[in-house]
Amino acid sequence: MKNYLVILSTGLLLMIGSCKKKGNSVETPDPPTTIPPTTTPTTTPVETNPPNSRYSAAFTGQTRISAVKTTTSFTAQVLTSSLTAPWGIASLPDGRFLVTEKGGNMRIVTASGQVSAPLSGVPAVNGGGQGGLLGLCLDPAFASNRMVYWSFSERLSDGNVTAIAKGRLSSAGTAMENVTVIYRATPAYNGVNHYGGRVTFDRDGNLLASIGERADNATRQMAQYFTATLGKVIRINTNGQSAAGNPFLQTGPRTEIYTIGHRNPQGLAVHPVTGDIWQSEHGPRGGDEINHLKAGGNYGWPIITYGLEYSGQPVGEAQQQREGMEQPVYYWDPVVSPSGMTFYKGNRIPEWENNLFIGALSGQHIVRLVISDDRVTGEERLLSSEGQRFRDITQGTDNALYVITDGGRLYRIDRN
Repeated sequence: MKNYLVILSTGLLLMIGSCKKKGNSVETPDPPTTIPPTTTPTTTPVETNPPNSRYSAAFTGQTRISAVKTTTSFTAQVLTSSLTAPWGIASLPDGRFLVTEKGGNMRIVTASGQVSAPLSGVPAVNGGGQGGLLGLCLDPAFASNRMVYWSFSERLSDGNVTAIAKGRLSSAGTAMENVTVIYRATPAYNGVNHYGGRVTFDRDGNLLASIGERADNATRQMAQYFTATLGKVIRINTNGQSAAGNPFLQTGPRTEIYTIGHRNPQGLAVHPVTGDIWQSEHGPRGGDEINHLKAGGNYGWPIITYGLEYSGQPVGEAQQQREGMEQPVYYWDPVVSPSGMTFYKGNRIPEWENNLFIGALSGQHIVRLVISDDRVTGEERLLSSEGQRFRDITQGTDNALYVITDGGRLYRIDRN
């Protein structure tokens, strides 16, 4: 196996060879990329390309905020390149990672980059289009019950759905046991895009799941319907029933609904201090969003958006604001395609404390957002020279950040 070494020095990327070993493998981690200290503030946004639209932001700092730079020297190390289209990653208590692959496999990866054989017992997925085995999370009591929850696209007789399953990771770590599908977002639809697919637990021990509106004109309006759960974030208990305290328990036909008006939400994260729920969402041509979710909130799609149709035409009536609909805390135009995300909570790099880190797919970088009082005050783009679509990110038991890419890599990011 060849070695792969990347050296970064003040924005310069030097590639000194690359190769990877495919399949179930024990792989020697690549030497780390070293990012030296840089100066902190600038007044120039990181985004310099022209926007797709001429829409105006609702408030100062809602888009194209000033760039910031990390001053702490840190490293980015490729632990393995042997995953196949990984989609979700969760940190296990013993320092290993549970990873989903879009094609339907679930694997365990060690902190040194050893990739296990696929776990048995995982239900089949419909891997067409944007579907497959998607996001996952551990039960808050995993240390005692070993329960895991995940999202996947499931084929039914009348179409495809975003489904939520749970199972117990076997003591040997080789299988999912007693797997049960606890929730299906309806109606089913024959399309293969915009499943959403991220899951996380809130501080009350309830499960939140992001569900896309399935992309097509036939279904996008359902993001505003209370009779459907497409284009929603739902909140359920571990048995798949509506969670206590949900905003529409007394008034809605679908009481599991937590928020409405979403397009293709692929990121969910809980703020480590406030416990609030934050979400990332794919826009069309422009209009990717970061939202601070409020119970019962309407986030506007497809009525308001800062994006255009892929054709370049306006979406609907070309509205960006409407009474009774929430504004994104932040948006991008052009898009970065935000996916999985996490808040940094640790002492390894103090200046990152409570910052939001987001994997960018088309943007091919990791977004770092500095947030204060519900406003983004700075943006940084990390690992933009790696040429990777960053799919999901989590924090390990060692407080380092771990990131997976569509190209099969697992990175470890930590201070020198």
